Amino acid sequence: MEKIITKINDFPHIPPPFKRVGIYCRVSTTNRDQINSLSAQVSALTQRVYQNYYWMLADVYLDIRSGTSISGRDQFQRMISDCKEGKLDILLTKSISRLGRNTVDILRTLQQLTALGVEVIFDEENMSSKDASNSFLISLLESVAEEENRNNSQNTYWGIKKRARNGSSKLFMRKCYGYTHDSCGNLIIEPQEAEIVQYIFKLYLQGMSIVGIRKELLNHSIPSPTGSEQWCNRTIDKLLSNEKYIGDVIIFKTITIGFPDKKRIRNDGVEERFLCASQHPAIISRETFNAVQEEKHRRSNIIEDENGRHRSRHKYSSKRAGDTITKNDSDGYASCSSERAFEST
Repeated sequence: MEKIITKINDFPHIPPPFKRVGIYCRVSTTNRDQINSLSAQVSALTQRVYQNYYWMLADVYLDIRSGTSISGRDQFQRMISDCKEGKLDILLTKSISRLGRNTVDILRTLQQLTALGVEVIFDEENMSSKDASNSFLISLLESVAEEENRNNSQNTYWGIKKRARNGSSKLFMRKCYGYTHDSCGNLIIEPQEAEIVQYIFKLYLQGMSIVGIRKELLNHSIPSPTGSEQWCNRTIDKLLSNEKYIGDVIIFKTITIGFPDKKRIRNDGVEERFLCASQHPAIISRETFNAVQEEKHRRSNIIEDENGRHRSRHKYSSKRAGDTITKNDSDGYASCSSERAFEST
């Protein structure tokens, strides 16, 4: 006898009861206290996840970066990417200020995550982005956090300027190529590097261009301040203008303006600058240094007329006939990677 099989509808898919939770923690610096704070954040939030039966820890995102902007925070960006790929249901963080201190950025992030269906929970404030009644409060608290950060930044800057004014700032002792520190933290000459500095000044006064000097250093297998095989044009250019080589130090040659969107600019009278003359041993004589500055000005093709000071159209008219310009040499900076180990304050 043939068996009768009655087909019924498939059982509906029942999603698992748990929520995939991502933990985001952030501190601003690698200071020991802040690293301890980062560890405490991870520990407390992890414990919070495991105390909830319906939560499952999916990932932990850690940033050591200022909260004034979301740019440069790699783990923050990875977290957003994971949310877009549907890997998280809940984002758990200690407080609004840990997520960031820029009101516009954070509100946009919250809107983005809400649109993706990701709930953001702030543990310290006991608030969730899922609750519409919290949106105004979140905005208000974020504005307070941003203002607090602005005040802290201004207080820090005031302290730095005060120490610079009375000569106690450690910025005066920042080393650059050609110098090192003694056991007391004072600047002393590093003989081998100092010899190379003198060689570069000599070549420039002999008429060699910056491009030519770079090739000369490469031909003699002289590594750059960062250990690279090739020097970049910008490094040589800045070296030739660094007053530290005559024993002086000027700080606040560049400053940061704007908040929270900060921008680094040249300080041409915008803020007070501080000079400490004959602060450490000189590598270059003042006569040689001044001669190089005059020569740099002559080669820069800066002219003064009824329209003020401006650059001549013939940008490379001062180059020697033997110097050729490659694609990356054309502006003198395109091929340059960061040489901050060299730069003076």
